[in-house]
Parts: sequence; C-alpha cells; structure tokens
Amino acid sequence: MSRCLCPGSYDPVTNGHLDIIVRAAALYDEVVVGVLHNPSKSGRFPVEQRIEFIRQALPDDLSVRVEAFGGRLLVDIAQDLGATAIVKGLRGGTDFAYELPMALMNRHLTGVETVFLPGDPALEHVSSSLVTEVATYGGDVTGLVPDHVRDALVARRG
Repeated sequence: MSRCLCPGSYDPVTNGHLDIIVRAAALYDEVVVGVLHNPSKSGRFPVEQRIEFIRQALPDDLSVRVEAFGGRLLVDIAQDLGATAIVKGLRGGTDFAYELPMALMNRHLTGVETVFLPGDPALEHVSSSLVTEVATYGGDVTGLVPDHVRDALVARRG
C-alpha cells in the first residue's frame, strides 16, 4: 500500500489545499493530511478546528486521514507513518524556490522523496494568510475556502 503525507498548517484550509489533497488521493492508496503546528504558538484557529474544517470539506469516499503533529521533524513523521512520499502543492516559482531546499534536506535525512503537484492556476493567488487578512477586513472569500471556513472567518470578525 502506498501512503503519502500532505503536510501544512492549514490555518485555515483553502480550496487550493483541498485540490492538492484530492489529487494526491488519486495517486496514492492513502493520504495522511498532517496538520503541523508548533505547540508553543497559537494559530488563527485551534488545531482541532483545523482538522474538523478539513474533514468536513473532503468527500467521504477518499482514503484520507487527518492528524495533528507538533514539535517534530517532518521526515520523522513521514517515517513513523510509513509514507513513501511527501506531497506538496506549488502555486508558482516562488513556492518552488522555497520548497526545494526542504525537499532536498528531507531526502538527505531519511531518503523520503517530495512530490510537487502544480496547483490549480485559478487558485494561484490563494494562501491561508491572505485569505485570513482579506476576511478580517470584510472582503468576500467565497470560492477561496470551503463555505464553513468562510463562515468561521466571518464569525471571528464579529
């Protein structure tokens, strides 16, 4: 059985993240969505809520698990899970330049490969931080995040 790890903070999950997770599920027998967090820092949303956002957004028929991991190297998580690859989405050249050194270091440390999937060009401008900023100032993020995430962002605004 082939298993991959799709890591991220997912704070919050965007439609771009979901696109990569669904496409990874077509390539691997099982996808583990790793919600990574630093236990000493608080995020925009609590880790448990991020996990629930992802679970609610994914189709039921996908072989996907969503788990939280904190305070560990990504390669150690991948190794413990028996993941044969780390799958990352790329929106463009800037993402590639940022991700490549990490991919090479991860391969150096344990031999785990990183597979890059090109993101949907229609979502190239979407990031968790930008979506959160836009929503904070009253902008409409419909179509950029699942509706339940949009509603949670609006509720945080008050």
